[in-house]
Amino acid sequence: MNIKEAIIVFFKGMGMGAANVVPGVSGGTIALITGIFERLIDAIKSLNITALKMLFKFKIKELLNYIDFWFLVSLFLGVGVAIISIAKVFEYMFEFYPVYIWAFFFGLVLASVYFVGKQISKWDIATIIFFVLGTTVAVMISVLNPASENDAVIYLVLCGVVAACSMILPGLSGSFVLILLGNYQLVMIEAVTKLDITILLPVIIGAIIGILGFSHLLSWVFKKYRNQTVGLLTGFVLGSVMILWPWKNQLTAQFGDKTKLIGYDWFLPEINTEFFVAVAVIIIGIISIWLMEKFAGKIKIEEE
Repeated sequence: MNIKEAIIVFFKGMGMGAANVVPGVSGGTIALITGIFERLIDAIKSLNITALKMLFKFKIKELLNYIDFWFLVSLFLGVGVAIISIAKVFEYMFEFYPVYIWAFFFGLVLASVYFVGKQISKWDIATIIFFVLGTTVAVMISVLNPASENDAVIYLVLCGVVAACSMILPGLSGSFVLILLGNYQLVMIEAVTKLDITILLPVIIGAIIGILGFSHLLSWVFKKYRNQTVGLLTGFVLGSVMILWPWKNQLTAQFGDKTKLIGYDWFLPEINTEFFVAVAVIIIGIISIWLMEKFAGKIKIEEE
């Protein structure tokens, strides 16, 4: 991998990281749109016994090529930088300009439905069924009531496993899964901004376990049943749009001395200045995905 490609992968990683911070947005969707999804899954899948044997035999050069090392380093460096830096920005935006930040990601994900779906080469009955199934499941997940916060080590590891699988699966948001598990505020806002290793370490361990295990299944399914799989993922993306509707009130409940998010009350907006600004932000989100997809296509052509 040359420097130019590494920088491009780094920025794609930042896109994935930024997406994963926001409830309802999937880093896997960004990976799919930017053309690195299959390479990412294959690279993660290569962290196996064969790679371990190469390490013990000190075949370092072969090992680095086998696991696509520099691709993974560039990508996850971008993911890490985005999560640490953008989490603080999003904390501010969610507090003072929630409609606008939700509007931006509403536009991103809405446009993603088209760009993910257009990768399906043939819409047969099976693909349509999987598309409807994906949409239904995502909508059902969106209306589930979140659990209460839990900082037990085993539960944090479980959060890491489930959230990591969601993060690399287009259409399912790792952050939203953390909301359902009750630990979004604890992990993605408090622990990340304060770099609280007692919370982050169990989550990271769980994430590694989840990604390594899930990547094998996802790679096999994606290669053997590509259209049906992308149809399912397109449905996931479409169904997740619901949770991103900009005009909503948070529903909270008291758990001990802590107030926790348990859902949303969606409503239609008033026609005022905020509405028109939000619509403009939605359009910016749509254009951002279009530019990202166009740029990714250009890079792919250059590589070929």
